[in-house]
Amino acid sequence: MSVAIPFLAFLLAGAFAAYHRLRLAYWAAITITLLLACWLLGANATATVVAAAVVALIAVPLLIAPVRKALITAPLLTFFRKVLPPLSKTERIALETGSVGFEGELFTGDPNWNILLNYPKPQLTAEEQAFLDGPVETLCAMVNDWELTHVHADLPPELWAYIKENRFFGMIIPKAYGGLGFSALAHHKVIQKLASVSSVVSSTVGVPNSLGPGELLNHYGTQEQKDYYLPRLAVGQEVPCFGLTGPFAGSDATSIPDYGIVCKGEWNGANVLGVRLTFDKRYITLAPVATLIGLAFRMYDPEGLIGDTQDIGITLALLPRDTPGVEIGRRHFPLNSPFQNGPIRGKDVFIPLSQLIGGAEMAGKGWNMLNECLAVGRSITLPSTASGGAKAGAVITGAYARIRKQFGLSVGRFEGVEEALARIGAKAYAISALSQATAAAVDRGDVPSVPSAIAKYHCTTMSREVISDVMDVIGGKGIILGPRNFAGRNWQAAPIAITVEGANIMTRSLLIFGQGAILCHPWVMKEMKAAQDPDTAAGLEAFDRSLFGHIGFAISNAVRSFWFGLTGARIGAAPGDAYTRRYFRKLDRYSANLALMADVSMLMLGGKLKFKESLSGRLGDVLSHIYMTSAILKRYHDEGAPEADKPLLAWAFHDSVHKIETALSAALRNFPIRPVGWLMWALIFPLGRRAEAPGDRLGHRVAALLMSLNDARERLADGVFLQPTEHNPGGRIASYLAKAVAAEPVERKFLKALKSKGIEALDYDAQLDEAVREGHISAEERALLEELRALTLDTITVDDFDPEELRSAGYRDLVARRREDGSREAA
Repeated sequence: MSVAIPFLAFLLAGAFAAYHRLRLAYWAAITITLLLACWLLGANATATVVAAAVVALIAVPLLIAPVRKALITAPLLTFFRKVLPPLSKTERIALETGSVGFEGELFTGDPNWNILLNYPKPQLTAEEQAFLDGPVETLCAMVNDWELTHVHADLPPELWAYIKENRFFGMIIPKAYGGLGFSALAHHKVIQKLASVSSVVSSTVGVPNSLGPGELLNHYGTQEQKDYYLPRLAVGQEVPCFGLTGPFAGSDATSIPDYGIVCKGEWNGANVLGVRLTFDKRYITLAPVATLIGLAFRMYDPEGLIGDTQDIGITLALLPRDTPGVEIGRRHFPLNSPFQNGPIRGKDVFIPLSQLIGGAEMAGKGWNMLNECLAVGRSITLPSTASGGAKAGAVITGAYARIRKQFGLSVGRFEGVEEALARIGAKAYAISALSQATAAAVDRGDVPSVPSAIAKYHCTTMSREVISDVMDVIGGKGIILGPRNFAGRNWQAAPIAITVEGANIMTRSLLIFGQGAILCHPWVMKEMKAAQDPDTAAGLEAFDRSLFGHIGFAISNAVRSFWFGLTGARIGAAPGDAYTRRYFRKLDRYSANLALMADVSMLMLGGKLKFKESLSGRLGDVLSHIYMTSAILKRYHDEGAPEADKPLLAWAFHDSVHKIETALSAALRNFPIRPVGWLMWALIFPLGRRAEAPGDRLGHRVAALLMSLNDARERLADGVFLQPTEHNPGGRIASYLAKAVAAEPVERKFLKALKSKGIEALDYDAQLDEAVREGHISAEERALLEELRALTLDTITVDDFDPEELRSAGYRDLVARRREDGSREAA
């Protein structure tokens, strides 16, 4: 028997044990058993002995704990402490604040999909559903987005009053304080529906229920603060805003220059201990109309009035609008989207310590508070807004593409338009699943730092791509602003969501993988904590467990990556049904790839990794798309695995898988240490890249779903305001689809008569009269065509204006004053 057989048995046993993540003792036993079998079957004795000796050299020192710790663990711990990248206080807080949910499984290389699939299906309570069907529906029907954006540049008084009276600002405030006490899912559904009709209204409602005084008080406020402010916030008696961003501290919020000095001062006629604040904030949503300002600043105590620490750190406070020295600036005007937004300034503004959120005991803990609340708030408002806009864009544009005809065909039948419709529909499906999954994580009690960053970045990015495609499909209908335009304002506002709550470039290149690689990795955080343990013996014990768990984990993921690459992830157990099982297998492969790349990157680059933003961004894309496809599959199974949804699921999944392989390829080709990149390529892509972007036939099926009446389209439209009211042009267009489809056979009959020159009239009404007289169509069919003509005209008509209507009220007032001044001078 060949001399290579014992070594082949050695390698196969190791690969089998690594793939299945067996313990070292089991690997040694399996390997020795195989080598014994080789020897008994006549294998080369020398080769067998050498292979057995290698097993012994590896297994014996590692299985004897004192030897292992003395010879391997202790020296590596010393080295690890030296190379461990220093974490700033703010970085440590960011890592320790968030919790890890299912996203942690994605870093294991072998996710337990049953955890995901066994999560309860997200469901609204009867009370929450009634609120959606009642006040939310009513508010949507009240919205006239054209007048809101062009005429008032604000919500009209009746909308402000309705929002406050129905406690829209109090969705997250507990019922005990007069709020609605809704779940994160209900919060998501409300914002989604409002965004489907007006992003200005959704922003106005979303911000008080996101990062701001309400959420911060609910989590950290003193009982006195809660009792006073939360009831007032719930009913809109107080309108909140939160000042974090400033001219010199945008995304780098930890470097805020705004400061407060502990001192004594006057408050309500008494001399009390407090803080004298100086601050300059901008981009603050609701600031122009706010009555209660939440403020982040750096707190100093140079005279030691409250303790021994001079630089206390980032602290949060509440400032009533009428506090002396507070200046609410004029309004910003973000891309013609007139939600209330503006600057806040203050110099030598005194407040007592009782106005610190949580009181003096929470001074210096503002960054902890902000990180926790931002992780929750960022999970809801912007992803839900993106979901509402994308879903509305999909169903309305699908109807438009069926109704609008060119060259005798619905424009949606042209392949170029089909491609755009496919992207619109599948991305809306993905955005909806991702935003709902992240809200569900909040309801499970997670503080989803990593998922919230994924949802914020990808929902807003894909939403911008969706509205871009919508504008291409509807053409002139989209570029002429006016009461009939359902898309133009969303197109204008798309970059706003990309920019706020952490700029998307920063979120992708720094946060997603940067936090995920440490927070979600099963071993890295444990190793870091062990290395920093002041108890030497306990630290060595913990590091020993983590180190060898990590080594086995890395070897396993290398083997799994290579095996999945060779087999195309077609072999192996997986959950799901006969249709989705292959999808779960593919995600197993990419999870192993991600875990392997994370380990190699951290090992090879160490602390330099956080400065390799391109690499971090690409690996963040891999993590994001695995998480996103997980959310899509969860949604599909929660809804009963409907047959009609398969094209949407397949397009979204294959698009993500193609992007995963593209990101992995770019990361490997540009890996800073080239030989390591080549080796990783051999493990991850042993047969080259195989994933392809969704094909034309699949795109055709997705486009057809948007342009016809079916259950998949109805599910996609769920949660979108589509009532065909006077001020909801998108709702009217969507409502026309059924009539347009019903009239198409008659229309084809009529057009055939026209082409055969059986009708000589030129005017449309006269043509219909002649068609009825000649027996080409019946009187009932003529009525159908007349209705089709009317609804088509409403679908495609755009607005025009008298020049005076387009001038702002301020401009008209200026002209009037100049004329009046001129008249006076002439007199």
